[in-house]
Amino acid sequence: MKSIVKSIILLSAAVLLASCSDKLLGTWTIQKYETTTPGEQGVTLSNIGTMTFEKNGHGMKNISYTIFNETKNDKTPFTWEASEKFITIDSEGSEFAKTWIVIERKKDFILLKSTDGANQVQILELKK
Repeated sequence: MKSIVKSIILLSAAVLLASCSDKLLGTWTIQKYETTTPGEQGVTLSNIGTMTFEKNGHGMKNISYTIFNETKNDKTPFTWEASEKFITIDSEGSEFAKTWIVIERKKDFILLKSTDGANQVQILELKK
């Protein structure tokens, strides 16, 4: 009986995680990317590119923006994992590679926040 209960719990958890991931699949426009540090003026960038999340846990970034007269391009692949509360992106050398906290998730909109491990907070708004 205990093994049946464990199996049901594991299956339920797998379905929940899969449904969270399925909502992320596809190409998302980076509607807003903002960095803020307490006590300093933040930087907000709009419509800087796209991120495509594929079913196999892989994806591709196509991001380009200019800040302080420096153009940054990020057109590199990434791997990802998602749960109800977190999205982790792994991509060598990318400032988007980190674990993001899901603040709001709708069918065509996701609001994410993260930190750099110090005082800087990043906000990422994705729109389908």
